[in-house]
Amino acid sequence: MNLIGRLTRNAEVRNLPKDKKVVNFSIATNDKYRNKQGEKIEQTTYFECSYWISEKVAELLTKGTLVELNGRAYATAWIGKDGEPHAGMNFHTSQIKIHGGGKKNNNSDVKSQEKTEMTKTKSNDNDSEKDDDLPF
Repeated sequence: MNLIGRLTRNAEVRNLPKDKKVVNFSIATNDKYRNKQGEKIEQTTYFECSYWISEKVAELLTKGTLVELNGRAYATAWIGKDGEPHAGMNFHTSQIKIHGGGKKNNNSDVKSQEKTEMTKTKSNDNDSEKDDDLPF
């Protein structure tokens, strides 16, 4: 089964016994249609997702990112602490394709600017040293 949706929160890596790790995240899918009366209906479905293959993907899965998932869906039901019944949709993810979106990491922009400035400073320092070595 394929799902396309946006992450509703940043992915989290959970450590499990026997050195296993799982990446947990949630997505929202939107569906728009018209009912028999001609009214436009918009429906959002939330899926709690898990990915077991590599925890490194968690760095890329940030809130708002559009993803396409391949895997299997299943429903869960439970009784909450308040005694009320609850239900949810889960998705066991086997493939993730990232389409874009999400928060932009401003830290990477700052780091690249710092590297550029450091490079300029070093090249200016090298130029002044070369000038000192000139015989005239």
